[in-house]
Amino acid sequence: MTHTSSPESLTLARQGSRPPLTHVPLSDTPLAELDVTLGPWPGATHKTGELRLHVRRTHTDGEAAPGTVVYVHGLGGSSTNWTDLGRLLAPSASGHAPDLPGFGFSEPMDGYTFSLSAHAGVLGDYLAEHIGGPVHLVGNSMGGAVAMLVAAHRPEFVRTLTLVSPAVPDLRPDPRRLSDPRLALAYLPVVGRRVRRQLAAMTPRQRAEQVIRLCFADPSSFPAHRFDELIEEHSARVAYEWAESAMVRSTMEIFRTWFTKGAGSLWSVAPRISAPTLVVWGTDDRVISVRRAPRTARLIPRARLLVLPRTGHVAQMERPTTVARAMLGMWESVESGRW
Repeated sequence: MTHTSSPESLTLARQGSRPPLTHVPLSDTPLAELDVTLGPWPGATHKTGELRLHVRRTHTDGEAAPGTVVYVHGLGGSSTNWTDLGRLLAPSASGHAPDLPGFGFSEPMDGYTFSLSAHAGVLGDYLAEHIGGPVHLVGNSMGGAVAMLVAAHRPEFVRTLTLVSPAVPDLRPDPRRLSDPRLALAYLPVVGRRVRRQLAAMTPRQRAEQVIRLCFADPSSFPAHRFDELIEEHSARVAYEWAESAMVRSTMEIFRTWFTKGAGSLWSVAPRISAPTLVVWGTDDRVISVRRAPRTARLIPRARLLVLPRTGHVAQMERPTTVARAMLGMWESVESGRW
């Protein structure tokens, strides 16, 4: 009788000599000054495959940064989710933050599926066509799942990987985990059309308030000027007829992936990631439970885990300085062979 080991058991068997899971070095290298009054980084459109992606870039005065970091936003987010973190790290790595197709200001092409694999394909093409070499890849939520796929299937482009509350399978049946619980009904027969009309009628301010309530542990801590920026972005997206459909279809594609078994499951993808990895999670994450954090970090062979108290789903926005020090600590440890 033969016994077939699961990817998880094989991974854990190989990890007997790995460092403690929660041993995350925080760098003491001086960071760029955080000026929270500055707006989003400048953006431009870049032809990528058959798409035109809107990408924001950090820039610094003087010499070019020694590394390159690519930031991938989550469901309903955009490149502006990385404004503060990217500026903190700009002296150490030049930042690229693309809007995934259907989000921010990137228009999807006809027939785009909005699946995690489709998003990963677009991101991989961007890395190949516009950067070429390995990067520090960072993803939050849906962007974390996308980054996992890229790291597993196109490892030549990933120097290190940082996952902030990645959208790994979390099957708790709670509609409060969505920015709007009605999203789960938007494409159902009969009721779907009415729900889509209701969602389309929401004001930009209402949409922004929903996102903040869901993603921040303490919504009152969200800076007023960032709230104004978020409203402005939502106001601009009202004119895009593809925006609401992209949100709903991406949501459903994430759910579909969560129910996928075998090689298509993100739990099966994780052990195939060879890059040094930092997993960051907030204890008060309402979207993807922090209970998924230990398993996620254990399954990735070279991962370590940083859990932040009083933090929600977007640690890079709530705790940018701590996340920056942890990321820089990983980069430095990797360079010195200590990760």
